[in-house]
Amino acid sequence: MPEETSKRLAIIALHGTMDLAYPPFILATAAAALDMEVAIFFTFYGLEILKKGKIDKLKVPPIANPAMPVPMPNILGMLPGMTSMATMMMNKWMKKAKVSKLSELLAMAKEMNVRLIACQMTMDVMGIKKEDLIDGLEFGGAATFLEFASHNAVTLTF
Repeated sequence: MPEETSKRLAIIALHGTMDLAYPPFILATAAAALDMEVAIFFTFYGLEILKKGKIDKLKVPPIANPAMPVPMPNILGMLPGMTSMATMMMNKWMKKAKVSKLSELLAMAKEMNVRLIACQMTMDVMGIKKEDLIDGLEFGGAATFLEFASHNAVTLTF
C-alpha cells in the first residue's frame, strides 16, 4: 500500500498591494483549516505585507487596473487622491462583506501554523532588515521554498 502524503499548499506573495495581499491569506487559512500544510513565501514587494505596522495600511492602485468595478479611464488613476479613493472603496466593500482585516488573517495564519517565509535574498537586495519585519517569520531563500513546494504541493502565485 503506498504511503499517504500530506496535502500541501505553497504560495508565493510577490505584490505589496491590498488587493493582492488578501488571496494568499484567505487561501492559506482555508487550506490550514482543511489540515493542509501551508507556506507563504514573501518576495520582492510582497515583503511590504510583513513590514511592522504596514499590513492594514496597504493600498489599492487604480492605475492600470482595468478590473476596477467603477469605470475609470486609466489617466484618472494618476490623479492625486485616486489611490486613496480606491483603497477606501475596497476597505468599505470588505467591511460590508464581513471579510476580516489583513492583520486578522495574518494572526489567524500564525495561529494555524502557516509558515511565513521572508525571502532573505530579496531582503538583502532591497535593504530590508529582520527588525523591519513582524515577529514569527522564517527567513530563507528559494531553496527553502522549493524544498517545501517540491513535496507534492499545490503552488500558487499572487
